Parts: sequence; C-alpha cells; structure tokens
Amino acid sequence: MEPFRTITGIAAPLPVGNIDTDMILAARFMKTVSRKGLGQGLFYSARFTPEGKERPDFIMNRSPWRDARILVVLANFGCGSSREHAPWALLDFGIRCVIAESFADIFYGNCFKNGILPIVLPPAEIARLLELTSEPGDAELTVDLERQVILTAGGTIPFDIDEQRRQRMLDGADDIALALRHVDEVNAHEMRVRDIAPWLDEARLDQPGITAPNTMPCISEGTTNA
Repeated sequence: MEPFRTITGIAAPLPVGNIDTDMILAARFMKTVSRKGLGQGLFYSARFTPEGKERPDFIMNRSPWRDARILVVLANFGCGSSREHAPWALLDFGIRCVIAESFADIFYGNCFKNGILPIVLPPAEIARLLELTSEPGDAELTVDLERQVILTAGGTIPFDIDEQRRQRMLDGADDIALALRHVDEVNAHEMRVRDIAPWLDEARLDQPGITAPNTMPCISEGTTNA
C-alpha cells in the first residue's frame, strides 16, 4: 500500500449527504476481483448519461475537478453495503482523501485498509471547504497527515485521527504488512499448537503414536483437555 504523508491536489466538492456505496460504484461493475479499471465506474450514474456520455453539469466532468485527488462531501459517506469495491473505485480514479462530516463505519475502516485517508470535520468546516473548492482558483488543497492539517487558500484547518491508524497510513501498512510485523510470535504460537495438538498437523499423522482424537479438545494456553 502506498504511504500517505502529504498530498497536494484538486478537491472536488460534492454537497450531498448519505452517498451510499451503490452510488460510489454500482453493483453492475462488481464483476471483478481486480482493483484496476474500477475508476471508470465511479459515480457512474451521476457522471454519465444512460448512453454513456458525460454529464457536463457534474463537477467531476469539469476542469479542474476531473483530476481531483480529494473529495469534500456531507454526512454519512459510504453508507449502504460493505462492498470494498467502492474504495477501490475511488483509489483507481485517483482519490486519496475524502473529507466529510461523517462516514459509515465499515467504509471508514475500508479506507484505511486501501490507502485512502478519511477525515471527519465539523459541518461548519465542511461548508467552508465546499464553498472554497467550488472556485477553480481555490480548489487545490494540501493534506498533511504528519502535521494533521489541511492547507487551503483561506487558511489552515486541523483535523484529528486515531494515532494507530495515522501511523498505519504514514507507513503504508495494509493488513498483511501489519500481520508480518508479528511473524515471530505467529511462528512461536504455531509451534506451541503442534506440541499441544499434534493431530492438527496432517504431515505428522503418519508418525507412530500420533492419532487424531474422536472429539476435538478445548485448547487453551498451556493446558490440554483430552
């Protein structure tokens, strides 16, 4: 996962609340497990007509917002189904940060897992950003995660974020990378389990004296119930 420290880019204002994951990426685009190419389906019904032509009134079809790397939206962004394809589509389009009044919980967590920074700000600050970024000359923002501030043409806006998640984004650590940090502990646990319950290791079942029990025992640290 690409680390997130500081990005500078165009912010697209979407003054809409309760944008659900089907609006972000409709179910008909979820025919792949690849993360590539999903950006074309991002906000498809809003971006395109049924004939596939761009809607000129949609903000992300106009310059400079068609190159947006940041979104500014209202409350409850990412509600609806838990499809991880939604943040995949945002990321494939080029979005690395979403600033909102609030997020749906599962979507919020999925953002961190995929390298998108979700920032929660009070309604007054969101209103300020929506107004500011609606002007082409003021649409560029800098999001500095290390200092936890947003730099705008109108000043600086601080934001809060959980420190563990902040460090995860700075390091570019996905779930696999986090697990690999504990590989020694995982290996040690697996060796303990092999000693406590050798029948769980199929490769050892052909050794004399090792047979699988008829019932599975309850295994706890340092004890065996046969």
